Amino acid sequence: DDAVAKHFVALSTNKEKVTAFGIDSANMFGFWDWVGGRYSLWSAIGLSICLSIGFENFEQLLDGAHYMDNHFKSEPLEKNAPVILALLGIWYSNFYNAETHALLPYDQYLHRFAAYFQQGDMESNGKFVTKSGKNAAYSTGPIVWGEPGTNGQHAFYQLIHQGTRLIPCDFIAPAQTHNPIAGGKHHKILLSNFLAQTEALMMGKTAEQAKAELEKAGVCGNELENLLPHKVFVGNRPTNSIVVKKVSPFTLGALI
Repeated sequence: DDAVAKHFVALSTNKEKVTAFGIDSANMFGFWDWVGGRYSLWSAIGLSICLSIGFENFEQLLDGAHYMDNHFKSEPLEKNAPVILALLGIWYSNFYNAETHALLPYDQYLHRFAAYFQQGDMESNGKFVTKSGKNAAYSTGPIVWGEPGTNGQHAFYQLIHQGTRLIPCDFIAPAQTHNPIAGGKHHKILLSNFLAQTEALMMGKTAEQAKAELEKAGVCGNELENLLPHKVFVGNRPTNSIVVKKVSPFTLGALI
């Protein structure tokens, strides 16, 4: 017990239980009991982040979040990014019956962003009653999912482009990379994929365009007629393109 008291610290809202466990309450990092788990990284729970990336970087994470908080509080609605994203979410969930929302980051450092953000969105909105306790007569939130960039392109983008379900997507990319390969060519190719996917989802591909491509590839006759319906993309699939200058503690804090 003496060793625990001397060598352990606690992150808690409950001083009595920390003491009962054997940890000196003087070594307790406290925070408010109303802080939900999905928001707790901004509080003392962020100690593990501090230990991993350093307190200066942790403060930059907080600065990014504070910047976005101020943007949310001060910008007019038509220029307010969080408000616009929220309204789009309501629009597609309740008026287009979209059941899911894909987060698609084009940077390996954000490869777990969608998985992380599942809690931020679905734990917040995963209720069937309103604050007053009455049943909600509308969709209260989508299923959030996603994978990084080109990994998803070879897995589920087919469904987003040509499937029968409408899947709104947020494409996220940094303009600059931390790891330039081949003089930055690799990142330019990655961004080309980012832009091409959003353009294709918006524009689609008509039967005439698909037919011209098949004919150029030497396909003709019955083979062309059989393949043609499978090469058509309807388009008009909703996406947002979110670009940050570079992945950093500040931009990550703002994104979250």
